[in-house]
Formats: sequence, C-alpha cells, structure tokens
Amino acid sequence: MVAHETALALIQLGAVFFGLGLLGRLAARIGMSPIPLYLVGGLLFGTGGLVELDQVDSFIHLASEIGVVLLLLLLGLEYSAAELVTGLRRSWAAGVMDFALNATPGVLVALFLGWGATGAIAMAGVTYISSSGIVAKVLNDLGRLGNRETPTILSILVFEDLVMAGYLPVLTAVLAGTGFLAGLTTVGIALLVVTVVLVVALRYGRYVSMIVDSDDREIFLLKLLGSALLVAGLASALQVSAAVGAFLLGIAISDSTAHNATKILEPLRDLFAALFFVLFGLSTDPATIPPVLGWACLLAAVTTATKVATGWWAAKHAGSSRYGRARAGTALVAHGEFSIVIAGLAVTAGAVPTEFAALATTYVLLMAVLGPIAARVVEPVLVWRDRRAARVV
Repeated sequence: MVAHETALALIQLGAVFFGLGLLGRLAARIGMSPIPLYLVGGLLFGTGGLVELDQVDSFIHLASEIGVVLLLLLLGLEYSAAELVTGLRRSWAAGVMDFALNATPGVLVALFLGWGATGAIAMAGVTYISSSGIVAKVLNDLGRLGNRETPTILSILVFEDLVMAGYLPVLTAVLAGTGFLAGLTTVGIALLVVTVVLVVALRYGRYVSMIVDSDDREIFLLKLLGSALLVAGLASALQVSAAVGAFLLGIAISDSTAHNATKILEPLRDLFAALFFVLFGLSTDPATIPPVLGWACLLAAVTTATKVATGWWAAKHAGSSRYGRARAGTALVAHGEFSIVIAGLAVTAGAVPTEFAALATTYVLLMAVLGPIAARVVEPVLVWRDRRAARVV
C-alpha cells in the first residue's frame, strides 16, 4: 500500500514539474511572465479543477514555504544596505504617493465586500506592490536598463520593498488575531530587527558574507540555504515573518558573495517559487472566480491608472521626457509574486473568506499579463499619436 502511494506521489510530482516546464516554455515563447500560467495550472489541478493532486499536497505546501523564503532572499541580495538607504532618501515622496494611490483601491473594495479590517489590510498589500521580478525582466527585454527613467523606477521598487519589511509583520500580527498591544509589540520587534540588520549590514556586512561564503559550490549552497531557512524560522518564531527574515539576510550579504549567491540560488528559487504559485492556484476553486471577475477587472483598471500616474509623476520630477514618464508609469503596472505571497499568507491563516483568494488570483493574472503588454506598447502608441497630430497640423 505504501509503495503504491509512493509511486502515485512520484507520478503526480513528476507531472507537476513537467507541466510547469511546458508552461514556462510557452510563456517564454509569447514573451510574458510564467506566473499567470502557473496560477492557471494550479486552478486546473486543485479544488474544483480537473484532477486533484492529493498525494503530493504536503510536499507542495513545504516547498511553497521554501519558495517564499528564496523569493525574498534573492530580493534582498539585489540591494546593499547603502543602496536601500540611498533609494529611500531619493524616492520617499514618490513612494508615499505610490502607497496611497495603490493600496487605497484594495482597502475600499475589501471593505465594500464586507471582509473587515483583516481583508482590507491584506488586499491593500495585494494591490500596492509591483512585481520586481517582472519589472526587471521587462526592462531588460526592452533594453531600457540604461534609460534616464530607470533609476526612478528602481527607486520606487526599493521603497516598496522597504515598506514590505514593515508591512509583513503587521499583516502577520493581524492574521494571527493578536490584540492591539500584541500587534504593536510585533511591529516594534520587526522595526527593531530591520534597524539592527541595516546597521549590521552597513558596518559589518563583509563579516556576514565571510560566514556564508565558500569556494566550493556545494558547501556554499548548503550554507546559504541553511542560513536562509534558519533565519526565516527564527524570524517566524519571533512573529516577524519568515519572508522578512530572509529579505534581511539577503541585504546583509554583500559584494561578490551576493553576486555568486544570486547565481547559485536562482534555479532553486525558480523551482520552489513555481510550486508556490501552483499551490495558490490549487487552493482556489475556479467556481469562485466568476463572481469576483468584475471586481478584479475594476481593480486592474484603477490600479493600472494609479501606477502609471505614480511613475509619470516621479519621472517628471527626475527630469525625464514625456516618453520617459510614460515608460516609467507602465513599467510599474505588473503585479506578481509578492501580491501572491501576501494573499497566500492571508489564505493560509484562514482569516479571509474564500472569495479573497479568487479575487487575488484573478487580479494578479490580469496585472501580470497587462503590465508587460502596457510597457511594450506605450512608446509606439505615443509615437503614432504624435505623428498623427503632426500630420493634422
């Protein structure tokens, strides 16, 4: 019996991995992020889907947790503590505007649907944060990394990441149902930890890098992965959020060690993150999507406009041209991995209704597809309109 269950689990897991590979290849062919396709794959094989993957459920749950840790770890590796501080100083005004314009629609919709303060706080994060991964890929694919508006875009993304370092502990406390004072304690601990890590990274980052660094790739990988899981687990035990712990560890690792760590961890991140997106899809019943489709489309339309407004305003103050402002605005539209991380935390805690997962999934599907398309077409559309206006004159 056990042998039969093991064989069935291996077959199901193999099918999941192979299917993800096919979906990833399809996404690359059509020039889009694979995240929407992974979510669709999860919808097809989860609750209410075509086939339920009952034998690999526990493995995918654990793998998805590792996926979140690796996503945030590699995000932290992209920045040094000095870059984060500089980015915060440079982009704080645009960052505040970004938060106000894009978190508010999520809050209003959640309150209107009767999801209470917990649903409102969770949905605020879903609609607020852009996908750093998708944005970076789009900028690279379109050859815009050297453009004048690109530092503005990256500064806003840095600000969003810093907000997440404070937001995730707040969300964790709210989802846990702790009281007001306990929530304040959790937030205080989180802010203290963030401050300490930034100071350590600024002054002693090289020592942290020395601890995890190794010339042997196998040893380097084991130390990296082990330290990430240890820090994430300790952070979770302190109710700071495992994701924040991994993010802070990434910030503390600097220079060539961070560069080498990124290269060695990227394949693992892609694998486990893919399983995370599949798990979120698995936990969402496709039958719950049609009732929230209208709300998802409304949120997508509103936050597309607010993200474009944020990028336009920030790039204008940085001295970019009209084309640069439009490129900056549309680059920020894409949502993806971190919106799903936030929604996943809320759904796992059981603190939100089932419709929440459906709305978050549908919204991210729309934004992950719409963002890259908007970034690609905005400049040709502006050029066409300017030429047409010139002919009329």
